[in-house]
Amino acid sequence: MDECARALELLAMLVYAGAWLCALGATVSPQWLSMSTALLPVERYELGLWETCVVQDVGAVECRRYDSLLGLSPDLKLARVLTCASLAVGVLGFLLALPGISLVNSCGGDSGAKRTLTVAGGVLGMLAGLLCLVPVSYVAHLAVVRFFDDTVPDVVPRWEFGDALFCGWAGGFLLLAAGLVLLVSSCWSSAAPRPPRPRPAPRSSPGAEYV
Repeated sequence: MDECARALELLAMLVYAGAWLCALGATVSPQWLSMSTALLPVERYELGLWETCVVQDVGAVECRRYDSLLGLSPDLKLARVLTCASLAVGVLGFLLALPGISLVNSCGGDSGAKRTLTVAGGVLGMLAGLLCLVPVSYVAHLAVVRFFDDTVPDVVPRWEFGDALFCGWAGGFLLLAAGLVLLVSSCWSSAAPRPPRPRPAPRSSPGAEYV
């Protein structure tokens, strides 16, 4: 295999792992949305998929998990399902792509089987990226719409973007990039010219040397 294709595979797997960790951090983080009020400037409220937290300026943090899944808003329910699906699909894609790269000795050296695993891992990686970007972008869209809602009085505090949204965007785009690089490296390796097979030496007839 070409050295460039091997480098692309290694780069894609490293980005894949880092992107999955970013998506995991965004999923478990309570900082999807944040809100601070003028009445209590020493406190900040944070909203996540699994819990809400109150953060004070002195460093104290008090978090409380949601009592019921059915009591959540539809956007948080959707975000929970899609982010968990993104993590599951991402793990599956990584485990499929890992034995498919050329640096790992697997599949009995069958290049066709390894290329199939690499393509499957790349496709699942891109799917995981989309599953991560959709809920993050949807929650961000709702936050923007509610922030600029003219029907709400200006004295009412509004939710703003939290750090988890940016972490989710980074993880989703990096998962897309990693899957795309895996597909490109697989196409590159399949298009690489193969060395010609040595031709067998012509056999001479038994009595040719006596002629």
